[in-house]
Amino acid sequence: MDLLTQLFIGLLAVLTIILLAMAAQRLLGVRFGVVRTFVAALVAFGLAQPVLTPLVTALGVTGEERPPDVAALGILLLVLMCMVLIPMVLLVLAEALIPPGSLPGPLELLRSARGRLSRARRYSQITRIAIKHGLGPYLRGRGERLEDRSGKVRLARSLREALDEGGVTFVKLGQILSTRRDVLPAEFVDELGRLQDQVAPAPWERIEPVLAEDLGGPVERVFAEFDRTPLATASIGQAHTARLHTGESVVVKVRRPGIDAVVAKDLDIVRRLAATLEARTRWGRSLGLRDLAEGFATAIREELDFRIEAANMAAVAATAGGEVTCPDPFPALCTERILVMRRLPGKPVTAAAAEDGPRLARDLLGCLLRQILVDGVFHADPHPGNLMLLDDGTLGLLDFGSVGRLDASVRSALQRFLLAMNRQDPLGVTDALLEVVPRPEDIDEAALERALGQFMARHLAPGMDSMQMFTDLFKIVSAYGLSIPPEVAAVFRALATLEGTLVRLSPGFDLIGEARAFAGRHLAEQVAPHTVKESLTHELAALVPMLRRLPRRVERIASAAEHGRFGMNVRLLADERDRRYVTGLLHQVLLTVLGATAGLMAVMLLGAGGGPQVLTGTSLYQLIGYNLLMISAILVLRVLALIFRRPRDSGEERPYRS
Repeated sequence: MDLLTQLFIGLLAVLTIILLAMAAQRLLGVRFGVVRTFVAALVAFGLAQPVLTPLVTALGVTGEERPPDVAALGILLLVLMCMVLIPMVLLVLAEALIPPGSLPGPLELLRSARGRLSRARRYSQITRIAIKHGLGPYLRGRGERLEDRSGKVRLARSLREALDEGGVTFVKLGQILSTRRDVLPAEFVDELGRLQDQVAPAPWERIEPVLAEDLGGPVERVFAEFDRTPLATASIGQAHTARLHTGESVVVKVRRPGIDAVVAKDLDIVRRLAATLEARTRWGRSLGLRDLAEGFATAIREELDFRIEAANMAAVAATAGGEVTCPDPFPALCTERILVMRRLPGKPVTAAAAEDGPRLARDLLGCLLRQILVDGVFHADPHPGNLMLLDDGTLGLLDFGSVGRLDASVRSALQRFLLAMNRQDPLGVTDALLEVVPRPEDIDEAALERALGQFMARHLAPGMDSMQMFTDLFKIVSAYGLSIPPEVAAVFRALATLEGTLVRLSPGFDLIGEARAFAGRHLAEQVAPHTVKESLTHELAALVPMLRRLPRRVERIASAAEHGRFGMNVRLLADERDRRYVTGLLHQVLLTVLGATAGLMAVMLLGAGGGPQVLTGTSLYQLIGYNLLMISAILVLRVLALIFRRPRDSGEERPYRS
């Protein structure tokens, strides 16, 4: 066989494989990946001869005599349908056993090989740290269940030390967990609250290239002075003092070089670890570790982008009022890795005189409550390290990496919650709480109302410990299966952090009394004559166009009813998605009926005796029965392919996937 003949046979084989792939996918009516379809057609081409030879022999086809034209046509159709049926069976089996996307493709495997090796090294390092601190059994879900407080304290200390040794991402994770009193016991919250992310500063030789690259030139071109010794350091970035050529004193916050790659790797590990613990341990499922990990990943990614912090700074400054000052960012100089902001003159708030403490605490509480309840943009981490006492005697806010945002409906529900707490109204508190958090289907509202009533009776008296109040409130939320949304959890976190700060500023500060006073002032603002007049004006302006059209519409309805022409039209399946779903369902039913009918007819013809003999040992009825059997199999496979694919597609079209 010469080379040209071999090339022609090879080209014909490739063309046959492509035609088989196209025919199989067209008959199944479902999109498959190119690689998967081609492999199925290739396997079918290889199996064609072993499968078809016994079939043709069983039909009595020999080379000794030429079969009739009808028989030849029937055999040709039967052979073609058998060849197409093989890749269809393979595709349906693959769809049922190995759905698209369940296994990575070859290119994806090659791209992720280096990342897998790097992640494996980091996994082993984290595992060694966990085992070193005695956390190995808990990662496997086999740790002992601790009931006594001393055991919980020991475990919490081990967890804190392991997170501290794990690096920046795990330190941040511990800091965020220390604010979730709704999901962690008090022993863990207290211990994780001691985590600090103070680290050694990065050398100037590594910081200067970041500044030069993001600022588009040498540091001296932008700044008249730049202190190379950091003012403060943290795990994500460090701050330097500088002066612009225009004379303003500024603080320049620079992200540590290479920290984004480390954090990305650690976040991937945190997600995988959370998924494993939630699947294998009871405590992981009760805490909802998957959701916690996703929320943490979102928060830390935002903290890595200093442009987000600059926007947060401007948003909080617009709501801070005159009692609290926020530094102004310089947007033209802010990048993803650099934040330039005006330097606030002052000293740490812990250095404030004792006589100024009550005033500063009252200003800070009023500012944060107004941000939460009125403006909807608030500083979510008001601990003493993020506060300054300015030279003019007011407070200054720092570090806007963690800022919460609330929509109008949540703010309104929180306002009603606070006002009901002020009135000690258990019913109002329960209704407002169930507006803030997702309402479970089987909640016992009467029991929740009684629990909140007892809670208010215990804690809403002067002189009570408000930190214990937050802890008990979180316990009630957890006991009744109420999951707190992330934005509301940020509110409780900010308030819990604020309580500790207020105690530092003014020991014995009456948080409950001041919050009640704020609620009373805010309620007075809402019911003031000018506020009520303004609200009524807006509502009437919205209602006037409707009221003007209402008499004409009522007159037309009455006239139609009087003359017997009143009717109502109801459009079923008006939504295109509903029509598409019903159409697909009817198609499946029709294909099932046709396939079953073809199968029954095939069985009847194959079992029928007599009929003209078209081949040796095969009658025309039997040949038609074999063809109907293939048609029945094709229709059934099409239905199965749609059934296996529909739960993942939900009626939507999908792109080809391998």
